[in-house]
Amino acid sequence: MEQPAGLLSQAKPYIAVILQQFITAGMVIISKFALNQGLNQHVLVVYRYTIATIVVAPFAFVFERKVRPKMTWSIFGKVVLLGLLEPALDQNLYYTGMKYTTATFASAMTNMAPGLVFLMAWVARLEKVDVRQLSSQAKILGTVVAVGGAMIMTAVRGPILNLPWTNHNLHDHSTTAANQQDLLKGSLMILIGCIFWSVFNVLQAITIKVYPAQLSLTAWICFTGAVQASVIAFAMEGHKPAAWSLHLDSTLLAPLYSGIMSSGVSYTIQAAVMKTKGPVFSSTFSPLSMVIVAIISSFALSEILYFGRVIGAAVIITGLYLVLWGKIKDQALYKLDSEKMAPSDQKLTAITEKPKTSDKELGVDLARIKTVDDSV
Repeated sequence: MEQPAGLLSQAKPYIAVILQQFITAGMVIISKFALNQGLNQHVLVVYRYTIATIVVAPFAFVFERKVRPKMTWSIFGKVVLLGLLEPALDQNLYYTGMKYTTATFASAMTNMAPGLVFLMAWVARLEKVDVRQLSSQAKILGTVVAVGGAMIMTAVRGPILNLPWTNHNLHDHSTTAANQQDLLKGSLMILIGCIFWSVFNVLQAITIKVYPAQLSLTAWICFTGAVQASVIAFAMEGHKPAAWSLHLDSTLLAPLYSGIMSSGVSYTIQAAVMKTKGPVFSSTFSPLSMVIVAIISSFALSEILYFGRVIGAAVIITGLYLVLWGKIKDQALYKLDSEKMAPSDQKLTAITEKPKTSDKELGVDLARIKTVDDSV
């Protein structure tokens, strides 16, 4: 019988990643509530990433001062572009899209992201695709299915799912042209934001190879993103001083929670889980945050669930798991190929008389090449 300590050790990654999904769900709920209370979405992005910079930068300075590479102009250019893609563009589009739709809708739509990352990586030739292999077919099909699910969520409303705790009297149930237009605008904004996030992930994977100090890279992305988001916010809201004011309510809680919990605690959890379980493990739990958001927002925000949108969300999740299954199969094939090559390498070593430089000196530490948290 296995000892309790051993069981706890095995359970830690699962507990950690579930906690991370609750943190993500909390960010969505609190942000949507603050937006409903009048917090400007562009200002929220600026405050969120300013706070994230203040939180992450000291840890990066202390823990990575001995391993942090020199910042070159080439690397800095990539960092600035990363700050533009994710904090400045993606988050502005995401929060604006959330303002036009609901917290559950926005949370469900973001599950398309892994499929779009695969597509962008394929275009950038960072992802090998062989249409004859089942794993590649699964990733392509999963991407198509996820996009199809997003279209269903946008186009199909269906009957209301009557939950006992939801106050339906707070909502207008009619499908007016204005409501449909807001839904379409919100959907397009979240979709375009997901595309920017996908490009961000591909560029981030390239950047981390030449600048493998993850905390420092996160701090730089948050800082440059906050600066560029400030330019957008001043362009959109500079003539409205009231838009920048915060009060002791959700308008202050939203940027504090997003900056500290989503970009601080959640990043730490993500990094720890990736070391032991890899990036795919965390992604398989991402639909959990959508379920949490759907349940909590139905009574905390009095959001109404529609059957058509639940079906669309289920289709998106199906596409997500097809993509993740394809990634797992790819990793298994890569591991098998590596094991097959190992005996050949040993034979070459045996017949070579010259002293050989150790693999430790020449090898690349793949463990250092990991993506920074999705929620930078």
